[in-house]
Amino acid sequence: MPYGGVKRHQPMQMEARAAQFAPFAALTGHEAAISATAQKHINSFNTLTTDDDQQSEYSDNSDI
Repeated sequence: MPYGGVKRHQPMQMEARAAQFAPFAALTGHEAAISATAQKHINSFNTLTTDDDQQSEYSDNSDI
């Protein structure tokens, strides 16, 4: 059956409908927090090791 629309009120504007279904930003900054925690663990590991070869193996070499 064809849909005739709702008779009680006007249809929602496209801008309002898009805003209603916009992505939820509850995890804003989550990636940065994970990266900071990972870097703390890498630094902690590097201070515990005494071998320079192992330190360079686990360092954050993001420019490679």
